[in-house]
Amino acid sequence: MEKSIISVIGAGLAGSECAYQLAKRGHSVALSEMKPLKRSPAHHSNDFAELVCSNSFRSDNPESAIGLLHEELRAVESLILTCADENRVPAGDALAVDRTHFARSIKDRLKSLSNLRISEGEVTEIADLSSQITVIATGPLTSDRLTQSLESYVGTKLYFYDSIAPIVAADSVDMSIAFLQSRYNKGGGDDYLNLPLDKEQYGQFISDLNTGEKVNPHGFEEQIYFEGCLPIEVMAERGEQCLAFGPMKPVGLLDPRTGQRPYAVVQLRKEDLAGSSYNMVGFQTRLTWTEQKRIFRKLPGMADAELLRMGQIHRNTFIDSPKLLQRDFSLREHPWLFFAGQITGVEGYVESAASGYWVALAIDARLRGRPFVPPPASSSMGSLYRHVTGEAHPEGHRYQPCNVIHGLFPPLKGKIRKPEKKKKYMERARIDFQSWLADLSGEASEERRTA
Repeated sequence: MEKSIISVIGAGLAGSECAYQLAKRGHSVALSEMKPLKRSPAHHSNDFAELVCSNSFRSDNPESAIGLLHEELRAVESLILTCADENRVPAGDALAVDRTHFARSIKDRLKSLSNLRISEGEVTEIADLSSQITVIATGPLTSDRLTQSLESYVGTKLYFYDSIAPIVAADSVDMSIAFLQSRYNKGGGDDYLNLPLDKEQYGQFISDLNTGEKVNPHGFEEQIYFEGCLPIEVMAERGEQCLAFGPMKPVGLLDPRTGQRPYAVVQLRKEDLAGSSYNMVGFQTRLTWTEQKRIFRKLPGMADAELLRMGQIHRNTFIDSPKLLQRDFSLREHPWLFFAGQITGVEGYVESAASGYWVALAIDARLRGRPFVPPPASSSMGSLYRHVTGEAHPEGHRYQPCNVIHGLFPPLKGKIRKPEKKKKYMERARIDFQSWLADLSGEASEERRTA
């Protein structure tokens, strides 16, 4: 095995997990963290893997996509999940932790590893050391100076603001109301699912947007919007007809129930190749999640809508991973440079830890001269991996950060009753993940035997 020091920049959840997994596999690791000399606006302590909320890990129920990801990370002996379980506090079926003790335990575990060296201070430039593997795990608030340095490697400007529209489960939309059609029958003619609104329904929707409760941005999230991705409530405030002439314009569409053009439409676009989930086009929003559910379910065809991902807008820094990265998360043009965590477009702390884990696996595989085998697509970890690599999305999909959701999973075979779907996803994932894990363990055992 090639002997070299692997540099990991950023000791958040992805960087801490990646550094830990690499060190566990016998590699020498240099972990750089700008704290305590400098902090981002979101951070307050000097410890690693700092959380902003005790409930940041969300549901621990394995029938949820995130709970299943917890289970898979426990199975691979994740540093993050180990420390989360050790510092757990009561919160029903959610995995909540004592944030202070959790972050301190992460730092202590990493400091105890003899082959891992921790450097304090901001990294402002990426040196072109093609002989040394470097992992960028600096998160969504990557410092300005490092971002400028990274742009010379990614070949394009990094995104700075998320504008995320909600995702809806396809089988939760009332197809007796919705209809398939592209404007003027362009493309395939049926590329969009349309929810038609009459004048009264549209007026009620605008009223709901204007009066709905909004999320106040954090102090470090400047309330600056691009004209091309304005929140729907901001457009509604500009005038009652703004949305009807914007993302909800009905031109080129006919409602097959009436043969007439609707007053306005909500267009849904396929989010995955199988068509199991749809994106609400142009519906990025700062409405609270409770208000999104209440208001959007009043739309025609959405009474029973299952919102797999909620809309949001916040400051972020992420790269166009499907375009820039190879399947092992190294840059296509600079294969010594890897990316992990939220900078790749995963959303959430647990998802970041999963990203750090599979990047460590990929680097370990490269240094041992064997192919990297990602987690199975049917698993929670594998479905998230396929989102970031773009393998789960149709051609032309506009890449956006995402939490792990069932909408990313490959569709189940056969007709499954809706109340049983989550359980079936879990059962299939468990079987496939354990098989993958057994193969992974077998490879490691064989290498130890022949070493």
